Amino acid sequence: MGIAGIQLLQRFASKARWTILALPWLITGCVTPVEYGKIPHSAYVAPERCNPTDATQVDRSDKPFFFVTSRLPDCLADDISLLNHRGDKVRYGHFATPRDDEQGSDGTGHTVPLAFSASQLWWTSLADKMKAADGRVLLYVHGYRETFFSSSRDTAQITRLANFNGPAIQYSWPSQGALLKYPVDETNMYWDERNFRKFLMQLAQLESTKEIILISHSLGARLVLPSVEYVDRNVPNGDSSVISNIILVSPDVDTQDFERDIAEEILSERRVRNDRRITVYASVNDRALSLSDNYHGYPRLGYPRCFDPFEAADLKARNLPERCYAKYPKYAEAIDKTALTIVDSTAISRGTSGHSNYLLSAPVCKDFAAVVNGVRKPAGRQATHLAYVFTLAPPSKGAKLDHLAICRRNE
Repeated sequence: MGIAGIQLLQRFASKARWTILALPWLITGCVTPVEYGKIPHSAYVAPERCNPTDATQVDRSDKPFFFVTSRLPDCLADDISLLNHRGDKVRYGHFATPRDDEQGSDGTGHTVPLAFSASQLWWTSLADKMKAADGRVLLYVHGYRETFFSSSRDTAQITRLANFNGPAIQYSWPSQGALLKYPVDETNMYWDERNFRKFLMQLAQLESTKEIILISHSLGARLVLPSVEYVDRNVPNGDSSVISNIILVSPDVDTQDFERDIAEEILSERRVRNDRRITVYASVNDRALSLSDNYHGYPRLGYPRCFDPFEAADLKARNLPERCYAKYPKYAEAIDKTALTIVDSTAISRGTSGHSNYLLSAPVCKDFAAVVNGVRKPAGRQATHLAYVFTLAPPSKGAKLDHLAICRRNE
């Protein structure tokens, strides 16, 4: 058998493997109910430490990160943990970098040191830290299949990677943290939209807020984008320009929905002139979004397959990769500022799913860190036939990158 035949078999085997993995995700995940548990949810939140007041003293000296969550907390155990159920209200708190234990309080072998705070004290603490950082704040919204431990770990890594010296907030919604619970995650994400948009509105209107760097991963983009639209429509005087740097990593968003509704509102001419921009990281090697694409029937923003076969044929005839991206907003073409940038990381995908290149692949980590810090055109990007789409090339032959050291900077 020739090389071409072997490559064809390898592609078929890879596709078959992920199709097999998709079957329980699509079938079992749709019919398996979420178990309530053996303890009443009201019992978990009854202890006082779950409901601090303005008079409650919170030691946050060793907990540098901020969090907001709609997850149900477990305040019965020695160490407070956040469960995968919906909480009774939105809670605020501080956390430290997660640590691996022999056996964590949630039985996973991981612990996230955290403490809840009364909301007013939390907002005051956040404002003080923002003032010391010229009003910049980083807000991270996780995606599908995440626990509070994994999203806390990622928040800490993003902060280190970008060397960000302002306050970093993670917004943690009740993802189930399980492969077979994608439909449940979708349901909880939509349920939480009201909570998140109210929080984002308050953050945007805080006097000390000058710039919000808003980062979402995967399904989190579907929580972020409509909430930004909501703030844009409802903030007094229409001034929501503090939400300026929006970064969508592997966004699990309908591409056509983004083109038709989201881009026109969020990237309106006025907002782009006020420095609003969106950066999208996409890859055709993203197996998680490939499954989502199959599940929903239409292309995902972070997975640039060509839905139109005639467009794909035209690209092939021009000797170009058969990849189709969200279109650039027409009204923004005349503005001397970049509204939308798409970075294709296909050539340098890492990990079993290719869904988290921004935290695993050195070239993507470098580009992502630069974008977080406001760099418009980081070094290392290669131009494509589309002015707003760039690729990240693999290292030259023989060169070796220490992905771990670069992406987990100073861990």
